[in-house]
Amino acid sequence: MNRIYWLDMLRGYALVCIMLDHMPASVMRGATLANFALFDAAELFVLLSGFLVGLVWTQVATRDGTRVAQKRFLRRSFQVWRAMVVGALIMALLSAVLLQAGWRHTAIWNEYATMVVEAPGTFLAAVGLMWMQPNLLDVLALYVVLILTVPLTLPALTRWPVVFALASALIWLFAEPLNSMLPNHRRDGGFLFNPFGWQVLFFAGAAIGVYRHKLMQVLRPYAGWVTALCVVIVLYGLVYDLLPRFGAQAKPLRDAMGTLIGPIDKWSLDEARFISILAASWLAATVLSAPLAWLADTGPGRALALIGRGGLWSFVVCVWLSVLGDAMQLQIPDEQAAFRLGIDFLVILMLWAMAALWMARASWQVYLPRSLRIG
Repeated sequence: MNRIYWLDMLRGYALVCIMLDHMPASVMRGATLANFALFDAAELFVLLSGFLVGLVWTQVATRDGTRVAQKRFLRRSFQVWRAMVVGALIMALLSAVLLQAGWRHTAIWNEYATMVVEAPGTFLAAVGLMWMQPNLLDVLALYVVLILTVPLTLPALTRWPVVFALASALIWLFAEPLNSMLPNHRRDGGFLFNPFGWQVLFFAGAAIGVYRHKLMQVLRPYAGWVTALCVVIVLYGLVYDLLPRFGAQAKPLRDAMGTLIGPIDKWSLDEARFISILAASWLAATVLSAPLAWLADTGPGRALALIGRGGLWSFVVCVWLSVLGDAMQLQIPDEQAAFRLGIDFLVILMLWAMAALWMARASWQVYLPRSLRIG
């Protein structure tokens, strides 16, 4: 499987955006993806994850058989679950240390710190059973569920793609009542990232990974029309998001544009967000593929690609750095707010360094006991 480096770059960009978006005092937060599109980095991360699942499934199932692919993704679901639990534990302990030092922070609920200190076993059980999904890590709970279904869903997707797509759309249609039935500590029940809604994006990405060549053959005769439509969709989202910056005089136009897309619900994956990310994906894969490949070969592009290749490790680290960066920025008084930009660059550099350390793990894990080595 030939590596597509600009996909690594986009995944790294998504992780940087996720980190900055969860730092309320961040200066660079105003320049993340959520400010220029109807979707944000969460959709980009889930779609790319689904795409990579489709690629890997096809490669492993073709080479080693379906059974081997199924075992691989069962093992992967455990790895994601483990990362969620360990990540939540360290995040809560970090929060407790910061609060003890008098460094307030708003990126996460401070009660996690109290829970992990006073009742660590209860905290770990609540996270491990996914009865509680700590904010910032709640998307990993979604990812655990989606990856866990792959051994059953990917064979169905590859055998009956049309039926699978219809079933996925039907589940998406009833996502909210289905999600409310899941036991959870939230008052309304269910996961924050509704798995019955977000599955449609994840499996759309997986389908693109499995059928990308066939899809391009089918769509190539209409590529010009598809591209034009996608440009309109992406520009519509861009204008809609930028209008609030022009004050009250732009409100009537934004309200008029809002009547077409209606209320936008991120947590169950609104239709507008789904269509918008797919439109952007088409443009990235076609007219923007050459510029993206060029960007991926620049210094910043290679740095983002390294973060993206860190995968699950990079995600968990970006969550920890969100908490740390938020606490650091809140120590800076408002009259010196420009210095918060330095914290933004610092946490990005730290994320890159941790990803580089992870990618070089083969050279240092040999000194650890086998039981402590990470795959």
